Amino acid sequence: MRLERKYYLFFFIILFCKSFVLAQTEADSTNLQRSSSIVEIGEIDISGNRKTKDFIILREIPFKTGDTYPLNVLVQKFEDARRQLMNTALFHTVLVAVKDFEGNKVNVSVVVRERWYLFPLPYLKPVDRNLNQWIVEQKANLNRVNYGAKLLYNNASGRNDKLRVWLINGYTKQISFSYDRLYIDKNLKWGTKFSFNAGKNRETNYNTIQNKQVFLKDDDAYVRKFITGFAELTYRRAIKTRHSFGIGYSKESVSDTIVALNPYFFNGGRKSIGFPELNYTMSYYDMDYIPYPTKGYAVQIKFNKKGFNKSMNLWQFSTHATASWPVTRKSFFNLNAYGGIKLPFKQSYFNQRLLGYGEAFLQGYEYYVVDGVAGGFLKATMTRELLNFNIKVPAKKGKIADRIPVRIFGKVYGNTGYVHNPQPGENYLSNKMLYSGGFGIDILTFYDVTFKLEYSFNAIGQNGLFLHRKTVF
Repeated sequence: MRLERKYYLFFFIILFCKSFVLAQTEADSTNLQRSSSIVEIGEIDISGNRKTKDFIILREIPFKTGDTYPLNVLVQKFEDARRQLMNTALFHTVLVAVKDFEGNKVNVSVVVRERWYLFPLPYLKPVDRNLNQWIVEQKANLNRVNYGAKLLYNNASGRNDKLRVWLINGYTKQISFSYDRLYIDKNLKWGTKFSFNAGKNRETNYNTIQNKQVFLKDDDAYVRKFITGFAELTYRRAIKTRHSFGIGYSKESVSDTIVALNPYFFNGGRKSIGFPELNYTMSYYDMDYIPYPTKGYAVQIKFNKKGFNKSMNLWQFSTHATASWPVTRKSFFNLNAYGGIKLPFKQSYFNQRLLGYGEAFLQGYEYYVVDGVAGGFLKATMTRELLNFNIKVPAKKGKIADRIPVRIFGKVYGNTGYVHNPQPGENYLSNKMLYSGGFGIDILTFYDVTFKLEYSFNAIGQNGLFLHRKTVF
């Protein structure tokens, strides 16, 4: 009898397991069918946008009402839409999700939280190429600081347009104005940008010796004056690619002393030049977060023509590419490459800036510049997120408290670069391979402000701690 009970129990267990497996298989089959079933996009409900126009948000979403997708593909489309809207730099947060179903029709909810767009701010910034050069080499000299006021108005009309006004005094007396409007047509493909700059300096960089900028200062007169005007037409057919076509005019003049110290500052020993400029730029972005990408890649290609006579004749081509690949959930690997060439190779000092200016520099060589007519660099970085937290900001009664996001990354990196200069003079870093490496910490916080603290080693036996700051301001 006990034996029969054991058989009955064994048989019952087999039946239970079989029914469980069949039920699980049916559930998996149902989920598979559901995920691969075709659904139609219904209404797209947008909320949270107090200023941004609905059509600007819809422009960034890779689907529209009436489109049909398998449900699993639509889920990925939601993530693409969220990422693209975050990359507009218009919002703190974006949520794209299913609102409800109506048969095979999916209604979509897009909830955004807008940033603050208007920034009337005081302006205070050293004129040197980086903070280390100003603090260490220039002894934090306040005479090498620009100060004044600036107005930054992002999303001025709710169309993701940008207005910039700068009134600068101090080292440089300058007035600047620019207005960038992405779309001027009803199909949201064509845009325009205008800019104007005028200024003058009592001190200017007139030469490079031992790969260091050499300056001339005159307390009684202005040694450099400049004025530029520029107009640009942009075309963005889809989402990730943007084309820009520009035309402008620039005029530069320097003092007689500058020409005496460096007869090759401008071509032919001139003390002033004026020239038209034409350019074309193609930009492609496919990244999870443009200010600090951890996944995806971007490419920018530029063609530039300055002048059409002996005083100014420059053809310039450059390309800049970056790519990031996740390695683990919290770490990623990045490659950053830049290359450029200027033709003809015989150029004035005015046209020879290459590495060490702006974002085109090698870590570990922050105190140096490398002038030339062709060259580039390759940077490799391994990064891991160390901390990710929010700082709560007290809010008024009845309002949601703001939170300041903070992300801290640790990294190790290596650089290599090369610059060709047919007439290097006393500059020893051109026409040779340059190498550097190091480790550091990146701090990413509110409004895409990034602080970089790096300890670098270079190939000429030097090392040191360097501070960089990158911000939308």
